[in-house]
Amino acid sequence: MVDIARLVEVIEPEAKALGFELVRVKLFGKSEAGDDERALQIMAERPETGQLLIDDCIELSHRVSDRIDALEEAGETLINGAYRLEVSSPGIDRPLTRAKDFADWVGHEAKINLVEPVEGNRKQLRGDLAGIEGDTILFDDRKSGRVTFPLAEVHSASLVLTDRLIAATKPIDMTGAEDVLEEQED
Repeated sequence: MVDIARLVEVIEPEAKALGFELVRVKLFGKSEAGDDERALQIMAERPETGQLLIDDCIELSHRVSDRIDALEEAGETLINGAYRLEVSSPGIDRPLTRAKDFADWVGHEAKINLVEPVEGNRKQLRGDLAGIEGDTILFDDRKSGRVTFPLAEVHSASLVLTDRLIAATKPIDMTGAEDVLEEQED
């Protein structure tokens, strides 16, 4: 079993050293017993833009890879078996993983999956973020109206791509995009 909290302890200082905020660390795929390729996904952002440029992704990827390699050489195995490292910006319909995300995007539409059912016996909610008070999320669900639940009860949450969200988002910085080479099929 991979210790995500330990991975965050290793990755977050590398992101901060580059001036980035860590949004999410997640391991996808099956364990070394399964044959599926696993991916360690790291989402980070520049606090001033909410984005990560291609060069930023490359720089963070190298730093994290070097740090994990150094720990493995010292005898600590963070992830058993092979995996692919993916570093990206959270995107416009970003995951909501931190209290800050729920505060920053108040008034925007979101989808939330809870660990345990909330009022009305529902675990899946869709509606508008209404705020956060301490560790309690305020949410205006389309079906149930205003509901509240602890941040710790959120299994997954993300913004919904809407015209309002697009209008509220800073324009995407395409710096370096023209330098990306596309592979041609033979």
